[in-house]
Amino acid sequence: MAACPILEAFPTLLRLNLGCSDAHVKSWLNVDVCAPADQVVDLSEPWPWADSSVEAIKAWDIFEHLPSKLLSMNEAHRVLRPGGQLDLYVPTTDGRGAFQDPTHVSFWTPNDLFYWCENYPEWQRFHVAYGITARFRVINQHHAEYPGRVWKLRAILEAVK
Repeated sequence: MAACPILEAFPTLLRLNLGCSDAHVKSWLNVDVCAPADQVVDLSEPWPWADSSVEAIKAWDIFEHLPSKLLSMNEAHRVLRPGGQLDLYVPTTDGRGAFQDPTHVSFWTPNDLFYWCENYPEWQRFHVAYGITARFRVINQHHAEYPGRVWKLRAILEAVK
């Protein structure tokens, strides 16, 4: 089997499972604001990982708990290697899920991707003025209704650097 040149170029890259609670993923760094996480981190502050040190981020049901979309998306982009992937999964304001949890402090729609992904006019027009350093490409996105009239967006985003 041939060696993978990307993995050879980035031999110590991390895979982050953010906001994991007790849902740990084997061979990933499971991160949350309190134990039983592998690493306790307050993601509402600048993240502790080095630039381009992460190959993948799983952010399922966590970004809506963070107060700044700008910080969250910029930090995710900063720590991802070129071509690294952010697996973002958030409840949207199209249903009850965005508002039902008293700890949700940011609210998301599928249109939020317009500001983080390079192929949309909103990113092209506003990223400098808004302080958006994140630059992603949409690999896949799915917006669907779940039980209880909860709508969720799942987007796989690739870091462009």
